[in-house]
Amino acid sequence: MTTKAKMIVDKDFTIGQVDDRLYGSFIEHLGRAVYGGIYEPGHPEADERGFRKDVLKLVRDLRVPIVRYPGGNFVSGYDWKDGIGPVADRPKRLELAWRTVEPNLFGLNEFADWSKAAGSDVMWAINLGTQGIEDARNVVEYANHPSGSYWSDLRISHGYKDPHKIKTWCLGNEMDGPWQIGHKTAHEYGRLAQEAAKVMKWTDPSIELVACGSSALGMKTFADWEATVLDHTYEHVDYLSLHTYYGNAENDTPTFLARSLQMDEFIDSVTAICDYVKAKKRAKKKMYLSFDEWNVWFHSHESDKKLEPWQIAPPQLEDVYTMEDALVVGCMLISLLKHADRVKMACLAQLVNVIAPIMTQNGGPAWAQTIYYPYLHASVYGRGQALVPLVTSDKYDTKEITDVPYLESVAVYDEAGDEVTIFAVNRHLEASLAFEADLRSFGDCTLIEHLVLEHDNLKAVNAAAAPNAVRPHANGNATVDGSRVAASLGKASWNVIRLRTK
Repeated sequence: MTTKAKMIVDKDFTIGQVDDRLYGSFIEHLGRAVYGGIYEPGHPEADERGFRKDVLKLVRDLRVPIVRYPGGNFVSGYDWKDGIGPVADRPKRLELAWRTVEPNLFGLNEFADWSKAAGSDVMWAINLGTQGIEDARNVVEYANHPSGSYWSDLRISHGYKDPHKIKTWCLGNEMDGPWQIGHKTAHEYGRLAQEAAKVMKWTDPSIELVACGSSALGMKTFADWEATVLDHTYEHVDYLSLHTYYGNAENDTPTFLARSLQMDEFIDSVTAICDYVKAKKRAKKKMYLSFDEWNVWFHSHESDKKLEPWQIAPPQLEDVYTMEDALVVGCMLISLLKHADRVKMACLAQLVNVIAPIMTQNGGPAWAQTIYYPYLHASVYGRGQALVPLVTSDKYDTKEITDVPYLESVAVYDEAGDEVTIFAVNRHLEASLAFEADLRSFGDCTLIEHLVLEHDNLKAVNAAAAPNAVRPHANGNATVDGSRVAASLGKASWNVIRLRTK
């Protein structure tokens, strides 16, 4: 049984330049993301700072351009000053968002050091739950001001003569959510974010700011929240955030694989709201989007309920990802690329151990989960101009989502490298997909490689004992005739077809 799909792309019909920061990630003081994840003094792979070198290598291979930190829900109850200065003097705190104990062995300066080692920039989230304007300006001064003021000189006394020059800052986290410490109405948050933004940019005019959008498309306050927050902050911020997670608790794989269509809808809706506020304010500035939390998350819900509270770095949110999860992540990456004109930053949540592409054992190995591979391929090969994909595909319906194309695909043109990369997911669970791509404007092309991630068992996972059970191969069957590409995409597969254009 074979289904059919065709895609036409033209190098002159571009969506937009892919910002490298589209492939960002996220580290929160949650579970073993920090302690036992990126930081584990005494581990055989730890360097002199306690950073796990095996984890750093996996992160560097991903070419993660920016990492959001320190939260997440955690940040709304976090005092950043607890994480600076001599480690022996730092307090242990009850962490209310995740009901753990935070030892504060790792904080702002340590994360800045780790990010440099990982080759990533820092996206710092400030606390607008229990803190406010004064702490917002102070943390910018501590991190970014050269010297000659209280907070900058305090940083210097802590051993950091040069400022960290953190460019990107989030104005709180998910402030629309009733679960959030310091939850606010849209007006309350909008006013606070506006005033915090003013003093932060007065302290360092070079920074850029992200205001909190809705935590999910299904929030009751969605749309009105965005419009109200932007009404207060439009002149002061550079991005509006979006968050979404998808799961398959009902074991309805066809619907699960279609969820990225809802991600498309979410992005399109938020873009429309931004443009409405722009028109309302007669503004010239275009508001861009930061999709700074996205992933599959559902596997760990039941096990997390059984954890005893007030532990240090318990195994929270440790989803073990399947082959089908990797397909959904691949579709979500394609969704981000299809909106590269407006989504300029995105953060796969999270990076290590906590709903993450990288897993570790305390004292033991680190390995790549199934979702690591589409993230790796997109980050390494998906930089350049995203091209408008004109797709014709057979479709299917589910009870919840209709007109789902079996083919989910986009192409990216790297003009400097003379390469076009096609990313394609075959959503069909039983049939291969006869795929054709027409690259008519590129002239004769040659095939570099056709990478495929597939497995006979959609529930297959990688684990410490079998870290390579699900991994990509380069034995795809794509062929090229001039500017036409043909391939048979295996059932339920992620495909990366790389082409040389000269």
